[in-house]
Amino acid sequence: MKKYLIYLIAFFLIASAPSCSEKKNEEAKDALTADVIIYGGTSAAVTAAVQVIKSGKTVLVVSPDKHLGGLSSGGLGFTDTGNKSVIGGLAREFYHRLYQHYDKPETWKWQKKEEYGNKGQGTPAMDGADRTMWIFEPHAAEQVFEDFVKENNIKIYRDEWLDRDKGVEKKDGRIVSIKTLSGKTFSGKMFIDATYEGDLMASAGVKYHVGREANSVYNEKWNGVQAGVFQHGHYFKKNISPYKVEGDPKSGLLPYISDEKIAPNGSGDSKIQAYCFRMCLSANPDNRIPFEKPEGYDVANYELLARVYKAGWDETFDKYDPIPNKKTDTNNHGPFSTDFIGQNYDYPEATYERRKEIIKAHELYQKGLMYFLTNDPRVPADVRKEMSQWGLPKDEFKDNGGWPHQIYVREARRMISATVMNENHTMGITPVEQPVGMGSYALDSHNAQRYVKEDGFVQNEGDIGVHPKSPYSISYASIVPKKEECENLFVPVCLSSSHIAYGSIRMEPVFMILGQSAASAAVQAIDANVAVQDIDYAKLKEQLLKDKQKLQL
Repeated sequence: MKKYLIYLIAFFLIASAPSCSEKKNEEAKDALTADVIIYGGTSAAVTAAVQVIKSGKTVLVVSPDKHLGGLSSGGLGFTDTGNKSVIGGLAREFYHRLYQHYDKPETWKWQKKEEYGNKGQGTPAMDGADRTMWIFEPHAAEQVFEDFVKENNIKIYRDEWLDRDKGVEKKDGRIVSIKTLSGKTFSGKMFIDATYEGDLMASAGVKYHVGREANSVYNEKWNGVQAGVFQHGHYFKKNISPYKVEGDPKSGLLPYISDEKIAPNGSGDSKIQAYCFRMCLSANPDNRIPFEKPEGYDVANYELLARVYKAGWDETFDKYDPIPNKKTDTNNHGPFSTDFIGQNYDYPEATYERRKEIIKAHELYQKGLMYFLTNDPRVPADVRKEMSQWGLPKDEFKDNGGWPHQIYVREARRMISATVMNENHTMGITPVEQPVGMGSYALDSHNAQRYVKEDGFVQNEGDIGVHPKSPYSISYASIVPKKEECENLFVPVCLSSSHIAYGSIRMEPVFMILGQSAASAAVQAIDANVAVQDIDYAKLKEQLLKDKQKLQL
């Protein structure tokens, strides 16, 4: 009887075990293949994917993000256009579709269309002449990206995170596949890193830089430390004490002020410009979530701002830029604002867990700032009264309590390729070869540190805003690695650029442009069976112009 039971148990174990073919099928589910694999969920990722499909190739988008569009759908609705005439291709199509959206009367739920001020950055928000809308609500932008995906039947794998330690398989100088933390493997002929962080690029062994280069590296003027240079209003215009007890160094520094001595101007460091969330706020009582005291709120974090108000500062609402339906794109402004200066230095190379901590700290800081502005008696009464009329919108970021999904990663890693875009390219001093797009915005860097001057008062450093004489071209060589590092990878977001040049290139329309151009080049490299560094540029240029991309003036 005992022997019989053993045989019976063995029979059931064998019968219930998966067959070899079933095992292969299970493995096949996790082994996904396409001509082009795109890692990222940014605006560049979407335009790249659309272009691959339009070119007749297959594509899979592996997105760590659940929501598509990055900053374009994450609160940055007051588009940094620069010279809009150099924005072409799918980027312009994106803004055209937003025009179509806002041309519908039913779109204007909380505000009449004629009541909207139509203010943009150097251009009307809604431009009837070329049927483009440059200023928009987050949900409207996200819907355009989702429409792009649906219309082109693009497969998106959301909430899939690259295994940065051992998830990139390379052979003979090429990426063969990437693996995510969930165990899925994505194989392709070409790969595009469209993340703000450059994680795929780094994991593939491509060289990159984090921080500010010394001016001497690329013969620049505005890179590196820039103490005492104030080209925006984001500095302390009056003497403010940095100490817990005003005027007493022995009492210690207030939160988030560095005790590091300032380095000589023009010297390089590993510091990066500050991050923030581009908050979308609503002034409509029917669509407003009031600012509440966040868990972990510490009023001491805002003592420095209280002293700024005491000194007479009155520019609180200067960057509450209006977007449709009585909302704002709220950005940093002034010496102490939404930029969490100096608290992001390790973000670019940090683990996923550490990045979550940094993002959460930024969220707490900003939510605490909004609560402070609304409630603290040291804030002028008129500011508190105005702030009480604002809140997070009920109809944006609904699954996140009205808070943006995406932190503003103004810069992280930047690739070092055969051509490093630098200040001289953007200023028209050095010619750009083989252009694949154009930029035009100011060389714009936010503050990188808050320190104590020799006279004992606090100051910010790193805020730069230098305008190019005219729009400039961006080189093909700046979006591909050196050939010896990887032959089938494109990097249109964390492209090869110096810190200060990236301050201009890092705009959302440019990312869309470069994402599309990268996809066109990827398709050409597949068809010609060559490394991305060896494509026929004349043929690529022909395609880019056909797609209405702008390459040079």
